[in-house]
Amino acid sequence: MTSSKPLTAFGPDFTFAYDDWLAHPAGLGAVPRDSHGAQVAIIGAGAAGVIAAYELMKLGLRPVIYEASRFGGRLRSEVFDGTQDVIAEMGGMRFPISSASFYHYLNLMGLQTKPFPNPLTKAAGSTVIDLEGETLFARDLNDLPDMYREIAVAYSDALEQGVGFGELQAAIRDKDAARVKALWDPIVEAWDERTFYDFVTSSQAFQNLSFRHREVFGQVGFGTGGWDSDFPNSMLEILRVNLLGFDDDQRYVVGGVENVLRRLWTATPPCAHWPEGTSLASLHGGATRSRVTHISRAASDTSFTVRDQWDNEVAYEAVLATCQSHLLTTAIDVEEDLFAQPLWMALDRTRYMQAAKTFVMVDRPFWTDMDAATGRPVLSMTLTDRITRGTYFFDNGPDAPGVICLSYSWMTDALKLLPLSDEKRVDLALNALEKIYPGVDIASHIRGVPKCISWEADENFLGAFKGALPGHYRYNRRVYGHFMQADHSAAHRGMFLAGDSVSWTPAWVEGAVQTALNAVWGIMTHFGGASNAANPGPGDVYEDQGPVALSQ
Repeated sequence: MTSSKPLTAFGPDFTFAYDDWLAHPAGLGAVPRDSHGAQVAIIGAGAAGVIAAYELMKLGLRPVIYEASRFGGRLRSEVFDGTQDVIAEMGGMRFPISSASFYHYLNLMGLQTKPFPNPLTKAAGSTVIDLEGETLFARDLNDLPDMYREIAVAYSDALEQGVGFGELQAAIRDKDAARVKALWDPIVEAWDERTFYDFVTSSQAFQNLSFRHREVFGQVGFGTGGWDSDFPNSMLEILRVNLLGFDDDQRYVVGGVENVLRRLWTATPPCAHWPEGTSLASLHGGATRSRVTHISRAASDTSFTVRDQWDNEVAYEAVLATCQSHLLTTAIDVEEDLFAQPLWMALDRTRYMQAAKTFVMVDRPFWTDMDAATGRPVLSMTLTDRITRGTYFFDNGPDAPGVICLSYSWMTDALKLLPLSDEKRVDLALNALEKIYPGVDIASHIRGVPKCISWEADENFLGAFKGALPGHYRYNRRVYGHFMQADHSAAHRGMFLAGDSVSWTPAWVEGAVQTALNAVWGIMTHFGGASNAANPGPGDVYEDQGPVALSQ
């Protein structure tokens, strides 16, 4: 029986209800009065860093954010020149409603969302699928050939037959921690070292279908588009996306998702210790600190020395690193003894996926014009095996400039574009789309300069998001649980980790938010604080509800 409760990101690895913890009137906890004002260095002004800083400020601590480049991290909303609110979402752009912790902050900041124009959704209006030169038009799944429905049914059957999907998702929906653990932990044991592609090809549901079915599944996928770039990943990565509804009911943030973090930066919540009207911005004098180049244990052995690119050194009683994990061994000189060697192993083995986007601004949403000959829109949300892979359209109103994401691609398809200029990327995309929509002159509508990104080319990110390979569960468990430091040696306490590199659900901002909240609990207890007994935090239940330990 399906539960009527809304689905939220509860587990499955750590069955803690972050949204309930955030909403409880008792708050997240408190630190002793003699720790008020203590400084905590936070490396990175992305979602994890800013949200952790916001909550630590409310506890009465003094977070000091360091940012190497641009405020916002992977929540990067680029405004097109000459406009105030026509934006390209260079990083995160789709936010499933199951991301309850993220929406807590989005709603707190008074931002609005709209349905994301994913394929075969009402928000997209219409979808074109172009594979091997064959072009199909559809408004929903029923408009496509039988093969597509067979693929959808096969994947649903494979999930049910392979992992008992319905029962497990119902337990997640009901926030039944014991039941989720009982069902999920054996799946971890069975599937950590097996790939997404293995799951598909070994399932009885797909074995009854042709290779062409599996090929189209990789190209078109489910929900948001093709998933063949994830075929080499651990199946656990994909199961989490499915179980938590991350590929369903997605929305985009009106005016740009970066505004969530910018509003948190200037927000003035009630805080312990700090006077009314205090904000992160005011604590920082209006600007973050610069790039961190060095972190070491201070001479006192109870604090840390953080040095920035201008050789300014400051002592902190705790440090939270939210940057991409590989930066801790490349861009930042981190004293090796701050982490145990098994943790260094886990950080270094973290694998990142590549992603590239190409956006243009156009004079108006001309794609909604109707072709007199076909009775269809002149352009539709497009999935293809051509170099563009995914093309999306964003309508800001009939008399306002619109935005086209000409191309969103991953892995090999993204690497094809890596050395190319923005103009060349646009040319390639327009040439590909011309073959799908002959005679439609997209270029005549383009205004201003394009917005393009390859995240792997950015020295501060080295990739778009984490993607765990088979056998990486043990590594992920080490870094995720590092905020639990009571059993650590004194030399390994006080430095914390958060962000996409630590999350069980990489590429989804909800995971970064949850790891930030773990770090808040860890830092709070590091200073002798605790959660309210009526509202226990993640560390209070971790022993019983934390990720299963696999044999070494």
